[in-house]
Amino acid sequence: MFEFIILCVIALAVGYWVTLFLMGRRDDVLHGHFVQTDARPEPQAEPSPARPLSRADTLQALLTSIEQDLKNAAQL
Repeated sequence: MFEFIILCVIALAVGYWVTLFLMGRRDDVLHGHFVQTDARPEPQAEPSPARPLSRADTLQALLTSIEQDLKNAAQL
């Protein structure tokens, strides 16, 4: 039973290593340090209009924000 537990721990460690390697986190796999990403400036928020926003305007602004976040995530 003890040997089985040791085998499971080793299998989990290998699985974790393979997962990090396939995800492109090779520095984590090789050195155990977190990868530092390049410092990119945060996108500036658009100035809000002076008039009160309607529900449609609020939803459109939210959709635009989500689309921008998805584009940024796709570039990583």
